[in-house]
Amino acid sequence: MSRRPDTSASRIELPPLGPLSPRERREHVLAACRTLGFAHAGICVARSLDPEREDVLRDWLSDGRAGEMSYLTERVEAMLDPSSVLEGARFVICVADRYDCARDRVAADGRLRGRIARYARGRDYHDVLRRRLKALAAAIQSGMPDEATRAVVDTAPLMEREHAVRAGLGAIGKNTLLIRQGEGSWLLLGEVLTTLELEPDLPEIVAGREDPIDPCGSCTRCIDACPTDAITPFSVDASRCLSYTTIEQRGRIDRSLHQATGDWLFGCDICQEVCPHNQPTRRTKRLPVLEAYAPRRDGFDLLDVLNWTEEDRREAFVTSSMKRAKLEMMRRNAVICAGNALATREAPELLRRIQEIAGDTCESELLRGTACDVLEDLGRPFSV
Repeated sequence: MSRRPDTSASRIELPPLGPLSPRERREHVLAACRTLGFAHAGICVARSLDPEREDVLRDWLSDGRAGEMSYLTERVEAMLDPSSVLEGARFVICVADRYDCARDRVAADGRLRGRIARYARGRDYHDVLRRRLKALAAAIQSGMPDEATRAVVDTAPLMEREHAVRAGLGAIGKNTLLIRQGEGSWLLLGEVLTTLELEPDLPEIVAGREDPIDPCGSCTRCIDACPTDAITPFSVDASRCLSYTTIEQRGRIDRSLHQATGDWLFGCDICQEVCPHNQPTRRTKRLPVLEAYAPRRDGFDLLDVLNWTEEDRREAFVTSSMKRAKLEMMRRNAVICAGNALATREAPELLRRIQEIAGDTCESELLRGTACDVLEDLGRPFSV
């Protein structure tokens, strides 16, 4: 995979947009997206979610598949209508960055490590995307001062994948990720909402259709490979998904999911790793990735994480999107990953550390309980 230095402009200018037609404005905006270094860009109408998709979302929430993410239920009405993000929004400019999908390396020192999802291995994508999206929003505002804009990166109640499909960036697969034909799903999304009138993209996959083309056909590889059976066609039960349990869930991870967690310390890429759209090709190997997304590391030593202090966590997560995970969560995850590793190989120091955590009354109930469960599953029950 080729590396491209992040030389994209952080400030751009657009011509006065008032005298131009919606089509001409569209061309200038998309050209600005290219100047800003986005891999892909498209424009769609800022309309509410289709009734069928709304029903799917409400059913998903009512079935409890959002786990502890109660904020989704609280913000569902806002999620349905882009005007809740920007009043009077008429169009959404959707962009995508491609991130590094290199295969994991084998640790040369043989120490037991926990893996992190590929999107989190480089710089925090929120920062990398936001800087350029704000530059785009500012340029539009400068070119049309009476119009409003707002840049969004995964921080507002916007159904970004739905809009990305409408803007022609790809189609949603059975694992609910956006898949781009010939490139796969290693994509990070961002948006600029605007009241400015633009000409939208009318891609073949959505033009005149309420339902976009299914990119998966009869393939079920992601469903078959998911270690927790979290995936059903075009739906994911977040409460069972490792990307939820290791990143979003604050409390105890269901013991029945411990073994399935494997060595995933933060997130999970399995459904993407097995997807036919993501298998390396000559084309994908040539696709450029911003240097900012180059992996700084693909995992952490489990014993190190078990010994982390809050200062250690902060230092490890500087400029990383992983900083949202609290210290207690990361140590909980490390206990589970360590237990899975100890089930197949000897690591006396790691085992001893888990035993210490289980018996340390200064540790939280979350950590002690997780450590006791792991030790019991290893056939080494701990008694206080």
